Amino acid sequence: QVQLVESGGGLVQPGGSLRLSCVASGIIFKLYDMNWHRQVPGKQRELVASIVSSGRRYYVDSVYGRFAISRDNAKSTVYLEMNSLKPEDTAVYYCNANTSMGPAYWGQGTQVTVSS
Repeated sequence: QVQLVESGGGLVQPGGSLRLSCVASGIIFKLYDMNWHRQVPGKQRELVASIVSSGRRYYVDSVYGRFAISRDNAKSTVYLEMNSLKPEDTAVYYCNANTSMGPAYWGQGTQVTVSS
């Protein structure tokens, strides 16, 4: 059974930092492209950052220079380091695993709230 379990969300003041983690089980982690998406009520889910199996990274413009995605294949874990957080970063953050060889998988999400 495949599981993606996110953690690390919470309430933080503007300008603060959080680190999200997503631990995967049931997949050959190193073969998957790993992504972080976010969603606010009433809006479409948005891709925030990706790190492909080769290690290449992608960021949406709104988080470039503030967020950093990384992965530890030995721990089957992907991280999202979020700095200089803004109220508009408030969302539920979802971990996603993708490969061209099979289905995509999603975690249950973790809430990030940026507010004073």
